[in-house]
Order: sequence, then structure tokens, then C-alpha cells
Amino acid sequence: MLGASHIRPVGRARRQVFIVAGITVLFMQTSFFRAALVLGLLSAIGPFATDMYLPALPDIGSSLGASAAQVQATLMVFFIAMGAGQIVYGPVSDMVGRRPPLFFGLTLFAVGSIGCALADDIGALVLFRFLQGLGACAGVVVPRAVVRDLHTGHDAARLMALLMLVFSVSPILAPLLGSVLTEWIGWRSVFWTTTVLAMLGLALVATGLRETRPVERRTESSVRGALAAYRVVLRDRHYLGLVLIGSFGVSSFFVYLANSPFVLINGYGLTPRQYGLVFAANAISFIGCSQLVGRLGRRVGLESLVRRAVIGYAGAMLLSLLLNLAGVSRLDLMLSLLFVGFGFLGLVMPTTAVLALDRHGAIAGTASALMGTLQFLVGTTMMALVGLFADASARPMVAGVALCAAIVWLLARITLGARRPA
Repeated sequence: MLGASHIRPVGRARRQVFIVAGITVLFMQTSFFRAALVLGLLSAIGPFATDMYLPALPDIGSSLGASAAQVQATLMVFFIAMGAGQIVYGPVSDMVGRRPPLFFGLTLFAVGSIGCALADDIGALVLFRFLQGLGACAGVVVPRAVVRDLHTGHDAARLMALLMLVFSVSPILAPLLGSVLTEWIGWRSVFWTTTVLAMLGLALVATGLRETRPVERRTESSVRGALAAYRVVLRDRHYLGLVLIGSFGVSSFFVYLANSPFVLINGYGLTPRQYGLVFAANAISFIGCSQLVGRLGRRVGLESLVRRAVIGYAGAMLLSLLLNLAGVSRLDLMLSLLFVGFGFLGLVMPTTAVLALDRHGAIAGTASALMGTLQFLVGTTMMALVGLFADASARPMVAGVALCAAIVWLLARITLGARRPA
């Protein structure tokens, strides 16, 4: 038999193994959450510049003597720049690494923010909003590529969902902060605030983001390689189908962004602060549901999750349109259905992004760039289309959101098949 002197060392060894294993798991989790925090904050800086000034749109029009259509143009050019710029940022991040494009983009974003704060007419505001968008898109495309650099599959879906959780500070807090700043100081203070955020973003990249694109992998990337990479993803029908699902999903939110300030503030009489609370509620629904992606994806599979979620998303948005067409224009019903619909959309967006990038790890920057460009191109197109029918009622907005949701359902059925979920 073994004596106690032999047993104790074994027991100590086991405890040491468990302690080391626990520290390793804790470190991995801490690193995982740190990456989500940094990437989420960087992703949020650009959208913050839009979400925070939404409650100020009517005031901007009055201050600069601009029509509602001209004020909406400041939103559209921002999205156009966000989409067009990603075509460049993505391949460049494959060639020079992930950090340099972020430094450049955030600096350009700061310059655009200062110009917006000093603009004395609507034309100048449109121009500097375009510069803002060109800078902001670096914070959209590069973090997605970093996620693909670090993880694939369910881990990537989990990191993407956590990134969106951090990202949620923008749609939840930005409209509320923007409404307070607009009421107390004026709409120009919104853009001075985004200038400060750009400075903080530069500090975050400098101190909190390591390079995830090693030098040896960059040697495989070039301008010719980028063009070849775009040809690869443009020929991948599965990738394009997933990207378009996400694009029309984003479009429904773009339509809501462009029209809701005028519908809810001018049409239904909400104050800017009440509008901020309503906007935050929809953002909470979207972001809250996105946090279920990792768990539900493991249980039913990522593709099955998308097939199920688009049914709920389209159902809620189409029901909202049917009620409106039937003459039921109650604000509480419309907001409740938007809350439910955007919740289901929160399950769709991170999942389709992960599925689209999963097979293109070697060209993640390029694949992410094309994804972002198509999302903003489709979103801006739908925004402009709905704008042609805009009036004092909620119907054009509700119809535009419902149309996007119906297209998402159809694209999911074509891309992922009509198989019944297991």
C-alpha cells in the first residue's frame, strides 16, 4: 500500500494542474472579452456619429434653412462614404495590417467631425459628413476582419455577438446623449463630442489592439491579389446570398433611421428625448437577442438559426404594414412590432456575417469590405427609395421596413434552402 507521503504529492500535483487549468481558462476568457470590448468600441464610433445626431435632424434643418430632404442627404452621404470606403480599407488592411488603416480612418473621422461642427450651410455639412463616413468605415470593416483572424465557426459567432453587445452603446446611449446635447447646448455640440470620441479611438488602437495580421501573411496580399480576391467572393453565390440577407436586414434599420425622427417627432409629437428612449428600446431588442446567437447556434446550427429568425422578423414587420394599411396607426402597436422584428434581426445579422466570412479567412479583409460596401449600398438605395414617398405619415417608413424584411426572408429561403429546422 502507498503511504500518506506518496498520496500528498499526488494530491498537490492535481491541485496544481487544476489551478493552472483554471488560470488558463480565465486568461483565455479575459482575452476573449478584451478583444470584444476593443473591437466593439471601435465599431461603435462611426455609428455613434449618426445615432447621436438623429434627434437633432429637425433642429439642423431649422438652423441651416434646409428642407427635410436636404437634411436626410447628410445621412445618405455618410452611408455612401461608409460603403465606398470599405472597398479600399479591406484590401489595404490585408496588405499593411489591421492597425494602420484604423489610425488613418479615425484621424479622417476627427477632421470631418470638426468640419461638421463648424459648418454654416447645409452644403458644407453634407461635404464634411462625407469625410466623416470615409473615416468611420475603417472602424466597421477592420474589426470584422480581426474577428476572422482570431476565430472561426461558433467562437467567431460568439465574439461577433459580444462585439455587437459593446457596439450597443451607440444605438442605446447615443440618441439619448444627442437629445440632451441638442436641447441644452445645440446641435453643433454633437459633432464636437464625436471629435473627442475619435481621439479616444486613436488612443484605444494605440494601447489596446494588437496586430492580428502577421507580416508573413501580408506578403500574400497586393493590389492584384485584392482584385483577384474580389473576383473570388463575387463568384461565390453562397457568400453573396448571405451578404445580401444581411444587407437588406441593415436596410430596414437604415429606413427606420432616416424616417423615424420626422415620423415620431413631427408626426406623433414625441420630444427629442422621448425619441431617444424609443430608439434605445429597439436597439436593446436587437443587441439583446444577438447575445443568444452563440448558444442557439450550437443548439440548432447557424444556418437553421437564420432560417428560423427570418420568419419571425418578416412576420412582425409585415403585420405592422397590414395594420397600417387597415387604418390602425396606433403608436404603441407600431413600436411593439418594430421591437419584436428588430429582435429577430439581431439573430440574423451576426450569424450571416460569420457564415459569409467563414470560408474566406485568407482574404477576410477583402471579404469583409465587400460585405460592408454592399450593405451600405443596398441600405442607401432603400433609404432613397422610401424617401421618394415620404410624407407626414408612418406608412412609407413601415412599408419600406416590411419590404426589406420580405426580401430577407426570400433570400434566406433561396440561399439556405427551405429545409425544415431540425
